[in-house]
Amino acid sequence: MNESATSILFSLLGILAILGIAFALSSGRSHIRLRVVGAAFGLQAAMAVLVLRVPFGQELIEGLSQGVIALLDYSVVGIESVFGPMDDNPFATSFVIAALPVIVFFAAIVAILYHLGIMQRLVRWVGGAIGWITGVSRVEALGSAANIFVGQSESPLVVRPYLAALPPAQLFTLMAVGMAGVAGTILAAYASFIGEEAVPFLLAAAFMSAPGGILMAKIIMPDEPVAPHRAPPNVAAMAGVRLRDHAPPPGEGTRVVMVGANGEEIELPQPSGGPDRAAMASGPGADGIYEPDEEIELAETFEEGQRPANIIEAAAQGTQTGVKLAVAVGAMVMVFVALVALANGILGGIGAGVVALAAGIGQPFAADTAAWLEALSFQDLLGTAFAPVMFLIGISDWEQARIAGGLFGTKIVLNEFVAFIDLGAMTGDQLTERSRAIITFALCGFANFSSIAIQMAVTGGLAPNQRPVIARLGLKALAAGSLANLMSAALASLFLPL
Repeated sequence: MNESATSILFSLLGILAILGIAFALSSGRSHIRLRVVGAAFGLQAAMAVLVLRVPFGQELIEGLSQGVIALLDYSVVGIESVFGPMDDNPFATSFVIAALPVIVFFAAIVAILYHLGIMQRLVRWVGGAIGWITGVSRVEALGSAANIFVGQSESPLVVRPYLAALPPAQLFTLMAVGMAGVAGTILAAYASFIGEEAVPFLLAAAFMSAPGGILMAKIIMPDEPVAPHRAPPNVAAMAGVRLRDHAPPPGEGTRVVMVGANGEEIELPQPSGGPDRAAMASGPGADGIYEPDEEIELAETFEEGQRPANIIEAAAQGTQTGVKLAVAVGAMVMVFVALVALANGILGGIGAGVVALAAGIGQPFAADTAAWLEALSFQDLLGTAFAPVMFLIGISDWEQARIAGGLFGTKIVLNEFVAFIDLGAMTGDQLTERSRAIITFALCGFANFSSIAIQMAVTGGLAPNQRPVIARLGLKALAAGSLANLMSAALASLFLPL
């Protein structure tokens, strides 16, 4: 069997293995809706084919990539106005100069797009397409679409009025898509780490993350049908919230209010077309899935009293938001890189001690084994653990699979920033262009342990009654997001030129 056939075979096996793991993690296998799962997988695969094989799709993604690269070039003009010319600056490639100002600039661009209403239209169009194709609820579709552009910290704002009433399965979908996706403001920073040639792969991975997250969410935690006029099960059973006593069924002219354990009342958004709409299908062919509204409205994405008066104020607000994000990202990267160095020092010391002990008792290790133990690192352990996974998604060289496994493990345990920085530092002797492309798809997502805390803070802050649900589902959402990223990588491996 030649190398081409071997690569395709392992990519197919990887896709089946990923689906099998998701099925094994499922909490409701009998409720899995094949129409939704099949459509989500088909959409994710179609996106891979479109951007990697179809000339029109390749031209489209290339056009978008050139737009992102142009914005990166414009950001350099602003960077040079503060730090001076980059040509002779010894710190031009440092993280502080090369990446953090880009985050600030892109945050300002996103704020301007929101102020002009362009971002809302994009979210509605993409969300409408996702909902129509996959059959998920409108809240899930819009939340997933928003996640493509703004990430898990901002996308819940788009569906803010509906978060408190979402049943666990739909909330889990938003969590999984959030874990699988990345923010548009951060995407450019990744490109600054690994090179402009990776921009098409980053953009493709960002769009594939939405159907990928939906696919894994609907396998791991599928929707459970509920009877008409019943509140979502999380209202009473999971969030410590109940419907106000003697409340009539939802309908036109009716106010439905949840009462928390502390007496706090939360009024739920209601449909306008009669009682039956409260239990409308979430999409074509669905039965009895809770849906808060037929035509949901995009929530205001600016905090109350903070809506900018004009485009200049919007840019200023976006800049302030970007500065906060850049400071948080810079501090996070600095601390996590230092922690990795600390872990490597400890592991190397332990390895050297083991080698010395073995030599002292007259049972020395072989030279290669002794050298490996003395240089033992955090990345080595993660690489060994995840190498089989990388092998299954199409990286057929075992040494490259081990290196890629270390990057993927770093992404999950720490974050994708550290992983992309490590990837950018690697040479062609360590990873081929094809392997770099595959691992780029796998790394392009927020699925890491710190994201659980972020989702509890952001989504839990918007809907406090959902915090216990988010905490309970956090690890499953992390698994779903990671599997979605691996699925994108496996599909990319299947369609990438050999």
